[in-house]
Amino acid sequence: MRIGELARRTGVSERSLRYYEKQQLLTSERTPGGHREYGEWAVDRVIRIQVLLAAGLNSTKIGHLLPCMRDPDGGPSERATGLLVAELAGERQRIDRMIADLVRTRDILDEVIDTASQPGRETAAA
Repeated sequence: MRIGELARRTGVSERSLRYYEKQQLLTSERTPGGHREYGEWAVDRVIRIQVLLAAGLNSTKIGHLLPCMRDPDGGPSERATGLLVAELAGERQRIDRMIADLVRTRDILDEVIDTASQPGRETAAA
């Protein structure tokens, strides 16, 4: 599939896909006319990259991680190493801290909403 179709199927811009290639997170073949061609596997790969970026991993860490993951299901491949496991454990702890911070923030917002929603409370005029 061409870059435009991959972008459409994954919701990722063509510019981002080119960046992923530059960072060696994604590969393509070239047609005789120089157009990028991707295999079906690229859809899963791009989605996996997006998930990892959203989790806060940078492209360098993702580059180390991707060869150790299977594209279709994200499970570990035989290339996973002890060093990678240690890095990922650290990332998981960071994500757990972020989740805890978000839960605390949500709880505070819930308290403010509950307090402001009680009968007899005036709402601010715009």
